[in-house]
Amino acid sequence: MDIEERLSLIGEVGEEIVTAEELRRLLETKEHPVAYDGFEPSGRAHIAQGIMRAINVNKMTRAGCRFKMYAADWHAWANNKLGGDLDRIQVCGDYLVEVWKAAGMDLSKVEFVRATDLVKSQDFWKKVLQISMNATIQRIIRTGEIMGRKESEMQQASMVVYSCMQAADIFQLEADICQLGMDQRKVNILAREIGPKLGFWKPVVVSHHMLMGLGEPRTDVKGVTERAIELKMSKSKPDTAVFMTDSEEDVMRKIGKAYCPLKQVNENPVLEYCKYIIFEKFKELEIKRPEKFGGDLSVGSCSELEALYSEGKVHPADLKIAVAGKLNELLAPVRQHFSTNAKAKKLMEQVRSFDVTR
Repeated sequence: MDIEERLSLIGEVGEEIVTAEELRRLLETKEHPVAYDGFEPSGRAHIAQGIMRAINVNKMTRAGCRFKMYAADWHAWANNKLGGDLDRIQVCGDYLVEVWKAAGMDLSKVEFVRATDLVKSQDFWKKVLQISMNATIQRIIRTGEIMGRKESEMQQASMVVYSCMQAADIFQLEADICQLGMDQRKVNILAREIGPKLGFWKPVVVSHHMLMGLGEPRTDVKGVTERAIELKMSKSKPDTAVFMTDSEEDVMRKIGKAYCPLKQVNENPVLEYCKYIIFEKFKELEIKRPEKFGGDLSVGSCSELEALYSEGKVHPADLKIAVAGKLNELLAPVRQHFSTNAKAKKLMEQVRSFDVTR
């Protein structure tokens, strides 16, 4: 695969790339750059963390990257997730690894890492202190959105440590590319600013799209990053998220009541799932329609679907049934893994028993 093909694949993942020129130079000089993404283990995984993540990671590894999937358990602890119970958070970390294994991720070039492993190193904590010594409190507070927090909610000192840890993660993991969501942009930019001062490198930032939740979006949140955070699927709003082990009935119910206004393409979560998941995994989407409305329809691309939908030729109810059906096809092997694998089943049962805290 030549450079242009590799750039194209990574470009499909990145809603924003900082910077495209640096990414090109990296691929020209390093055959297998290291990329990473991470999640707080803080409850059940939804399709943005599972299916969409597998799609993006597979593109990155096909482009030649070695990928590190990072279960940020100590970060979730610092963010007071699951009531600040580290033992429960670490159970969720083990569960996350099982999700990624079952979600269609090509594991041949993926390494699973947990913060629990990194924090054993004195060298890691040296990096954390170096980061903190080169950033002001005000600068760190402005990164609070990486924790799903507003600046006014950054009240605990642990949350300041969190941002310093996440910036240090990049260098401890030897990551050339930060391949995280748009909500993590600010801390990645912080690492780009501080890294060279500490004798490290300036990581390339490939920020992926944040998949929408199923509820009607608020209209009073402005700014690209802030809006992405407001719209994103969240496990703290369980009825607006499709989880990786939801039953077929749950998926049908949630998609059936999803926000999906007639003829509206922008900020329509059901169409988003078509763009970022369905048409990534299937060549076409079959939509069942009554004969009086034109009969069954086979759509071969998201752009074609959006055009038909904007013209009112596809009804929201028909679209929802088709999308729920495809999501259930993709979730079937995950459900099977968690019902037949004893270790995975026990982890899922434990995670389901935990109270999710924001």
